[in-house]
Order: sequence, then structure tokens, then C-alpha cells
Amino acid sequence: MAAVYFISDLHLGAPDRASSLDRERAFVGWLDQIAPKAERLFLVGDLFDFWFEYKTVVPRGGVRALGKLAELSDRGLPIELFTGNHDLWIFDYLPSELGCDIHRAPVQRHLQGLDLLIGHGDGLGPGDHGYKFLKRIFENPFFQWCFARLHPNLGIGLADRSSRLSRSHTGLSDAEYLGADREWLVQYAQEQLQHRALDAFIFGHRHLPIDLALAPNSRYLNLGDWLRYRTYAVLENGVLELKVFQGNIETDPVHPGFQRAESR
Repeated sequence: MAAVYFISDLHLGAPDRASSLDRERAFVGWLDQIAPKAERLFLVGDLFDFWFEYKTVVPRGGVRALGKLAELSDRGLPIELFTGNHDLWIFDYLPSELGCDIHRAPVQRHLQGLDLLIGHGDGLGPGDHGYKFLKRIFENPFFQWCFARLHPNLGIGLADRSSRLSRSHTGLSDAEYLGADREWLVQYAQEQLQHRALDAFIFGHRHLPIDLALAPNSRYLNLGDWLRYRTYAVLENGVLELKVFQGNIETDPVHPGFQRAESR
């Protein structure tokens, strides 16, 4: 049976050109590896560390990744792209160039016999009120219009600095599993289970590979990131697993940050 792949938080462009280029080349290598058996690809947010589409200008970089994604799409691979908190200003350029569907909120999918809820995860669950307020501003068409009036050199420069500060602020909390009572996405998933039956929740945003049993028949998976872990999830023959990409080798996650926690 063909496989469905999920990946998030590549943050192409960060923290500098050299390391981003290395990550981008690894991502392209991963895409080449999965292409023969992939039946669908989910890019679950923060593909770029920053993205804003002016009317005739887009940020530099990422051409290898975008070219490979366009190639796979042209060959018939369905691609579903989620906006994240770092690239929520993706509008119509990437969907039209890549021929992909775009999502700005979690979506429910029935795949290989499993009911899945898939989303980037930013702004979900309790807490993080400061970001939720900022997100409403960032999603407001008037403020988007105002930002578009800035020259790209200024606008992209300001946004890049803001992105770096955001990563610096959240770096420590991203480094370890905080426990179900302090993980906002875990709490969100538990709340959703009170209203609908789901076999798994697949999120990004958290930057930590997590595989958590929520109930006897439900799991929460966080996809980790490619800044540190190069992890992703694959659904094959009805089995959903987290994996780590090591060159041309596909293995179970082995990094210290990976959490296979039990429900509490």
C-alpha cells in the first residue's frame, strides 16, 4: 500500500543561509526518497521561517525545495500545505505554483482506516494569549495591506528579526516535554476527544517529537522539526509512526528529545 507522509517546521531561511541550505538539500533528498510510494504529502506548517507575498515579490531562497515540490505535484502527488505561525502570510502564490491545497486551520481526514485531525497547532488550547492576540492582528486584511506598503527590504528585514527573537524566546520550552498538564496541544486534543472520536492528532509547532497515548484508541503525535531532529510521520498499511531521516536511512526516532509518553 502507498504511504501518506507528514512533515512540519523546516523553517527554511533560519538561522542563516548555510545551515538552511543544508537543511533544504536534506529535505529534497527526503522528498526523492519518499516519492516512489507516497500517495499524499502533508506540509504541516512553518515550511519557511518567514514568508510574505507582495503582489510581485516573494522572499528569496527555498528554490530547491519549491522546485522539487512542484515536480512531485506535476507528477500527480497531492500536496496539502498548512500555514504556520511563521508563514501565515502565504496567500495564493505557493498554492498556484505548487498546485497544492492550503489550510489555515486544522482539518479532519479519514486515511487508511484512521480518523485524523491534522494542523500546525499554533493558537490552539489554553494559554498563549499574547500570541492569539497577535495572530488576530496578523490575519487582519487591513494590517496585511499596511505591511504590504513597506518596501520588501524593510518589511522582510523586520519580519526576519522578529522571527529570530521568537525562536530565542521559545527555545528553552521547546527543548523538553512539559507534561500533559502544561502541554497546550495535548489539552486541546483531550478536549476534542470529548466531542468526537479520533484515532490520532497530528500537529507541528511544538518542535519536539512526541508520541503520546491519550486514550486506548487515540494518540497525539507532534512532528518535531528539522532544525534539530529531522523527524516526520508516515502512515502505511494503517500504521502511523514517527520516523527520523538520516541521509538515505529511515529509522525510528532516536534523539534524546523524542518522547513516547503514556497517558496520565
